[in-house]
Amino acid sequence: MGDQRGGEGGCIEIDMDGIRGGEESQLVEVTIEVRSDSVVVHSVNNKDNDSSVLGYETEDQGSVGSSVRNASAKLKHFSQELRSELRKLSFNSRQTGAQRSREFSKLDRNKSEAQRALKGLKFVNTATGNQDMEQQWTSVEMRFEQLAFNGMLSREDFGQCIGMQDSKEFAVEVFDALARRRGEQCGSGSINKETLRQFWTELADQSFDSRMQIFFEIVDKNADGRITEDEVKEVIMLSASANKLSNLKEQAGEYAALLMEELDPDNQGYIEISQLEILLTRPMITSGSMRPNYYSQNLYSQNLSQSLVPLRRGNVMKRTAKKWKYFIEENWQRMWIMAMWIGIMCGLFSWKFIQYKHRAVYQVMGYCVCSAKGAAETLKFNFALILLPVCRNLITWLRNNTKLEIIVPFDDNLNFHKVIAIAIAIGVIVHGGAHLTCDFPRLLHTSDEKYELMKPFFGHERPPNYWHFVFSVEGITGVVMVILMIIAYTLAGPWFRRNRVKLPWGLHRLTGFNAFWYSHHLFAVIYVLFIIHGIFLYLTHKWYKKTTWMYLAIPLLLYIAERIFRSFRSDYNSVNITKVAIYPNDAMSLHITKPHGFKYRSGQYMFVKCPAVSPFQWHPFTITSAPGDDYLSVHIRTRGDWCQQLKRVFSEACAPPMGDKSGQLRVEHNEENRVRLPKFYIDGPYGASAQDYKKYDVMLLIGLGIGATPFISILKDMLQNMKSNATSPVTSRSRAYFYWITREQGSFEWFKGIMNEIAEIDHKGVIEMHNYCTSVYEEGDARSALITMVQALNQAKNGVDIVSGTRVRTHFARPNWRKVFKHVVANHSNATVGVFYCGPQAAVKEIRNLAQEFNHQPSSTTTFQFHKENF
Repeated sequence: MGDQRGGEGGCIEIDMDGIRGGEESQLVEVTIEVRSDSVVVHSVNNKDNDSSVLGYETEDQGSVGSSVRNASAKLKHFSQELRSELRKLSFNSRQTGAQRSREFSKLDRNKSEAQRALKGLKFVNTATGNQDMEQQWTSVEMRFEQLAFNGMLSREDFGQCIGMQDSKEFAVEVFDALARRRGEQCGSGSINKETLRQFWTELADQSFDSRMQIFFEIVDKNADGRITEDEVKEVIMLSASANKLSNLKEQAGEYAALLMEELDPDNQGYIEISQLEILLTRPMITSGSMRPNYYSQNLYSQNLSQSLVPLRRGNVMKRTAKKWKYFIEENWQRMWIMAMWIGIMCGLFSWKFIQYKHRAVYQVMGYCVCSAKGAAETLKFNFALILLPVCRNLITWLRNNTKLEIIVPFDDNLNFHKVIAIAIAIGVIVHGGAHLTCDFPRLLHTSDEKYELMKPFFGHERPPNYWHFVFSVEGITGVVMVILMIIAYTLAGPWFRRNRVKLPWGLHRLTGFNAFWYSHHLFAVIYVLFIIHGIFLYLTHKWYKKTTWMYLAIPLLLYIAERIFRSFRSDYNSVNITKVAIYPNDAMSLHITKPHGFKYRSGQYMFVKCPAVSPFQWHPFTITSAPGDDYLSVHIRTRGDWCQQLKRVFSEACAPPMGDKSGQLRVEHNEENRVRLPKFYIDGPYGASAQDYKKYDVMLLIGLGIGATPFISILKDMLQNMKSNATSPVTSRSRAYFYWITREQGSFEWFKGIMNEIAEIDHKGVIEMHNYCTSVYEEGDARSALITMVQALNQAKNGVDIVSGTRVRTHFARPNWRKVFKHVVANHSNATVGVFYCGPQAAVKEIRNLAQEFNHQPSSTTTFQFHKENF
């Protein structure tokens, strides 16, 4: 498009090829006159033959007249595009506020970004039809009846009534904006049901014009049709509060000035509704360091998305058969381990059951003694086996130095430990129950003739009473074991271990990780009692038939050796803390010296002990530094009792952050600043599922909250490889998609440095990063609309995201995981993708199911292998 020449009038040249993206370039000369309240178009001439092709006048709203005179066939084809360009010219001219307001409703919304905006600015969850609207209104009406007093709903209860109970302050502003439309009608601060229905109808209106007008009126508090910088600042603070963005609230003035600078270039001191719409509907501009948004896909991706749909083919039998087939493919390692384990238990139970069925004791105690002895044999086996999954050094060695990981699911070691514990509990119930409720009573009440068969085992004199058995060595050891196991099992449950049970003061120490840790060490006593119990047997006297110690010997030796090795290694690995950062949102990071010979892989974890907190307890934390770093680092979420005590200990030695340092409290220990910090020990490293990331050319890394820690080490390792291979002609084939989902804005401070470094160095797009803040309402919600605008502006001008403070854009709410998987499939056909998840158990099922679903899509050639770590 050419210049606009002259003062109040002139001509412009429009490249029609630029407008329509057509075949060959055509220039058209448009002669216009700009008036105070209109734009007059005198002529439109084809520059090729200099003939007049159009003549019309745009009055009032700047709309183009329908009279087209002497137009060529081609120019008629482009009339719609020409009218759109003229509207833009009329908007940029000096118009009155009233005319701009009228122009707002006439702006062209055929563009894709405008269509996207039409889905935005939601005030309530809009319905999809009249019936749904009525159902939603019924819910609102019911809440009105509960909240209203004398038939009137107060201004403060308006948010809860319409479903904005989490954003009461914002709902009050919405109430005031709608009330201002009615003048004095709602001046009392309360409304009746009829007015509420009017408010609800306006808020549920899916028209973008209506939503935009309401949003404008929320900002325009004095209802003068203009928005000032102070009003913008106030609404930014309101939006930041509704979305729990404390950092954004502190910088509201800076972002309000940025918005005014963009929308008020003439420094009039105010903006109008049309400028807000232009900002909302124009294409997002991002800095050059950012990766393309995965929602913008090529035609292949769009076609693929349509073809990748959940399988619904075949009849019920075929679908069931396919589900079982897929289940076996995904779980065959677990299945054969479980089948072998169950088979061994069944074999041991049956062997001992049959053996006692052919002994004389069967004549007195019947099937009770057979069942008790069969259960006892499985208990011996499981008491031995349960130690192996917690021999971490053994498992790490097997994982790293053998090929057993092909057939053995080492990542499920703790799950298998828990399953064995359940089997032990069942065995104890069967064994103890059969003895106490069946064997002993039958023996006491048997005939003298049958008791003759029992004299070799119980003596010539019949036991006097039931308590004789209970207070014997066998009985006491058995009862004490059961009591200790009940305590340990109870405190190991998720309700107690994760502090979900609120006990009265004095008993509160029975919950939390500390209680779990100490109670679990009761099993040392239980194993001693178990061996004693297995020696003093009523029905077996020959030493070689007392097999309890035989089952336990090798596993116990392995476990004891493991603990001794860990103890010596941890004493050798006494380390110094070089840096501490304590963040405001219950998190802290520690940088410690790296012991000589300490080698690990990204994704592994280590145990740490701080005697100042507890002289015995060891706690596992993922290593967040890269193997190439000269230090070790861990990031700790200070939610549990031990972690909270650790935070208190280090807080005493920390000082407020200085300059651009992140973290609320921090301290660095060096030659110039020798700070006395608590003693620290480490033990490790230990293997985890994420350490196998190098097996895959493509990785999908998903971290929820502190679950991002194993992937930070991986990203650092990949970044170091980029730096070392910067001058090498060989390009790495690895590609990583990193999705970090967190509830709190302050969490982004943890790994701010590495995200900025990746964005700066990774010019080839090896790592694609996506941050999500779930405290912010989804993009399109009115409560986050202004934040979205400011975010786009600041990203375009400064290259920094206002939520995370990094060069990586933050998305709002939660990811659409199906779209994420489609994105990976679209970009990596015929590839095997390693899906690594670390976070709460709640999201595991959805992500695992999606991985399985996409593996079995006939149109997809991409294979996903799912790995998880839970906390």
